Amino acid sequence: MSKKVPRSPIFEAVHETAQDLHELGFIDKRAMQKYDALCIAPVPEYTPEQIRSIRNRYHISQAVMASLLNTSVSSVRKWEVGDKHPGGLALKLINILDRKGMDAFV
Repeated sequence: MSKKVPRSPIFEAVHETAQDLHELGFIDKRAMQKYDALCIAPVPEYTPEQIRSIRNRYHISQAVMASLLNTSVSSVRKWEVGDKHPGGLALKLINILDRKGMDAFV
């Protein structure tokens, strides 16, 4: 099941129903992807300042953040100075850390 943030309680209910129908074989993968796109908000991009702010909020080093995100210290450093931008799984994990805090990683 997708871990993105639902747009609203109504969209969440629609998506959950579609997911159940998909698991039962009534909705194919392509249709489910359309429900994902319609019902689930995309993960936002983070600026270098926002990434640094999230790390500072939880008083963790770049090395600890890299470990939480399963990436290198060099990547975290480059994100914080703007040389690179997180994507894929790292971006989703930054979003989870931002929204739910360190408890989501324990």
